[in-house]
Amino acid sequence: MGTTLRQQMDSGTMSRYQWGTVALCLLLNIVDGFDILVVAYTSTSLTNEWGLSGSELGLLLSAGLFGMAAGTMFIAPLADKIGRRPLVLFCLALAAVGMFASALAPSPEILGILRVLTGLGMGGIIVSANVIASEFASKRWRGLAVSLNTTGYAFGAVVGGLTAVWLQSQFSWRGVFVFGGAMTLAAFLVLLLRMPESVDFLYLSKSPQALSKVNELARKMNKQQVTDLARPETASVKKASAVSTLLSPKYRRSTIIICVGFFLNMSGYYFVQSWTPRLLVQSGLSEAQGNLGGTVLNIGGMIGSIAIGVLLARFALKKVLVSYFAITGVLMCVFALVPSALTAAFIIALLIGVFANGCMAGLYTLVTGAYEPAVRATAVGWGITVGRMGAILAPIVAGGLLDLSWDTAGLYLLMSLPFFIAGATVAMIKIIKSNTGTTQKDDVVTNA
Repeated sequence: MGTTLRQQMDSGTMSRYQWGTVALCLLLNIVDGFDILVVAYTSTSLTNEWGLSGSELGLLLSAGLFGMAAGTMFIAPLADKIGRRPLVLFCLALAAVGMFASALAPSPEILGILRVLTGLGMGGIIVSANVIASEFASKRWRGLAVSLNTTGYAFGAVVGGLTAVWLQSQFSWRGVFVFGGAMTLAAFLVLLLRMPESVDFLYLSKSPQALSKVNELARKMNKQQVTDLARPETASVKKASAVSTLLSPKYRRSTIIICVGFFLNMSGYYFVQSWTPRLLVQSGLSEAQGNLGGTVLNIGGMIGSIAIGVLLARFALKKVLVSYFAITGVLMCVFALVPSALTAAFIIALLIGVFANGCMAGLYTLVTGAYEPAVRATAVGWGITVGRMGAILAPIVAGGLLDLSWDTAGLYLLMSLPFFIAGATVAMIKIIKSNTGTTQKDDVVTNA
């Protein structure tokens, strides 16, 4: 067996085609970022129209996240069976239908159901986007590729914040959902024309056309052609189901730590993302200033995703990620003291965005590098599914505490704890460093 295309991609330079594929994954995350926060940016309008309590709004904020959790658990793993590309296209179509239908919702109950439907599609999208970005990157730049991918989420959230105020003033909150549906439909058309299938999936595929497709990708990436698709190192994976493989002695420790890390991180992360605009208004700022605070948060998120990607090309993943978690927790405590001071609140919100989004990017890099291709989408899906449970609970708990007269400072102090605990959890993971001769710290998760 000669050199595989995967080996060439790992050790070679990143071609324009590879970076272009990462850019397509970034587009998927832009759609995801807009979708997740569309209720957060329309929360005041929804509350005014339907007279929602804090708990009811919390449930509505969590409905989409519940759908995403179900999507990552039940739909995303199909990417390991039918391929990354067809799954992405199906999920985009499902999400577009959900967004357009949400604009017609006559009640909060119907909107909640449609948010679950939309979330099902987005759950499959977010997993596949991160897997594809990882699989098309070289070892040296894998961390940056995944981090750039997560930058799309923050950019989508920024687009949501900047457009939501104008769209609501012209077309009510329903116009924001129509805009989101149009964005999702446009992404579907672009990816229908441009998204390739994963090289790793093609190597595992028994399709008669797999070899020709691999060599077509090799040509586009300026790599050498291959003569066969032999890959004996994947044989062990085929003997067991993907889920049992994740819980096997080889992966059990990593799987538990990664799932706990995702749960804690997403609890704090989605509390910040979902409630910051509303809590800033409750602290005395105007609705426009509250939405601007959410936008500033996500501008910081874009900076943070890129920054951690650059750092991961030079420094060990675990050290960088643990440091990001600790700094985020400290910043949450500081933010609790300044929510009504406009300038200070925006500066701290920017920094929280930098480090909180960096934590998310670091976890995606960790999980995509920890598993073999045959179970990678399943592993990412399970990690995100467990994380979404925290993401679902956080807005609901926050809404309930608001109804119990908790103030903004108390909520932010409470939600700093998940970041501190997540950092301590990730610090327990075992890492070995491969010796590749590059500046990349090619960290590999092990259970030894």
